[in-house]
Amino acid sequence: MKYEWYGEFVDESYVPSEDDLIVLFRAEPSEGFDFKEIAGRIASESSVGTWTTLTIDVDWNRIRSLMAKAYRLEKPYMWIAYPVDLFEEGSIPQLLSSFAGNIFGMKAVRNLRLIDFRLPKKLVSSFPGPYYGYDVRKILKIKEDRPILATVPKPKVGLSPDETYNASLQALLGGIDLIKDDENLTNQDFNKFEKRLEAVMKAIDKAEKETGEKKGFLANVTAPYKEMEKRINLVKSYGNDFVMIDIVTVGWSALQSARELTGELKLAIHAHRAMHASFTRNPKHGITMRALAKFARLAGVDHLHVGTVVGKLVSPLGEVLSIRNALVKNKEKDGRRHLGMDWGKIKPVVPTSSGGLHPGILPDVLKILGTKIIVQVGGGVWGHPDGPLAGAKAVRQSINAYLEGIELKEYSRKHKELRRALEKWGVSRPK
Repeated sequence: MKYEWYGEFVDESYVPSEDDLIVLFRAEPSEGFDFKEIAGRIASESSVGTWTTLTIDVDWNRIRSLMAKAYRLEKPYMWIAYPVDLFEEGSIPQLLSSFAGNIFGMKAVRNLRLIDFRLPKKLVSSFPGPYYGYDVRKILKIKEDRPILATVPKPKVGLSPDETYNASLQALLGGIDLIKDDENLTNQDFNKFEKRLEAVMKAIDKAEKETGEKKGFLANVTAPYKEMEKRINLVKSYGNDFVMIDIVTVGWSALQSARELTGELKLAIHAHRAMHASFTRNPKHGITMRALAKFARLAGVDHLHVGTVVGKLVSPLGEVLSIRNALVKNKEKDGRRHLGMDWGKIKPVVPTSSGGLHPGILPDVLKILGTKIIVQVGGGVWGHPDGPLAGAKAVRQSINAYLEGIELKEYSRKHKELRRALEKWGVSRPK
């Protein structure tokens, strides 16, 4: 039996069911192809289609029931519905191989961007989601309505374990809650993982005794999975409650396996998005950070970097808010250019704001993202003119000023660390 494919995958009269997986794409055809044709090709290649007519004897009724359907076309956007039976439960690699796989390499498509997706309840419920989510505040025993504060000792790579201890202690004594490894600091000769873990935990123990506050270490366990597994267990053995994973570079399979282990050990996952911009930054091609964030929430990270709007990295306001909403809302309605989803029992993820922050612009971050976030300040601590202890105090003072509704300049009159920070940076936004 012969079967012609591409045209059959476009059906603008189709009404998706609650059991369909929906994907929103932005697409541009290559020369010689029209928009409707590439919609059919994308739906075909990402479900049951191929490039030619077929003569194989199969159950065509079953095959037809598995066809994706491009049901809404608003050039350059298209919405495609996929039958849920196309997908394996609980597998992010299989989802991505299906609707974010070969389609990005098709000659007929000049540009293709996966804007957003919505999973049906059957698939959502097959993923664990965060172990803690907002409950990480309970680990740190933070009761007041303020953000969790983190910092990466600077220089971010090159410090010895002893230097890391000294730096970490200063920041923790100044009011920082979490010491964080940089995304590319793992197990280098100048700062071996276990030596650094031992050093930071020693600083945490001393700081907790002196401040009466609970502290933690976002220890970067990123590595090939077998080694990552060893490091996760090592973190637990030292009494720490957090690990950090570069989720894009380790891959979704490793992340899902790590989530299974950290769940057993009751550890929180701090997710860094290093390398994401290689496929999220181009507005015409690749995958959006919003979509990436939703995959991370399904996999079960507890914190994820979302951008700052006012910092040094590219992070437009609308994009940052959209990512935040995808991480924290339980039910989000469809928008003009995004898909809502019912997350069921999956917990929210704590948004993390980082990249070029300093005390002078922290109120701007909180106005945009609210206080139920992690604020990670690097250079804004370590570049303080009076040193990192003063830098950490200035960060805490900036947060307090915002929470008390007092302008920074006024608050700084009685808080010298904040005053000195404002003298250096003012309220300038890094470029």
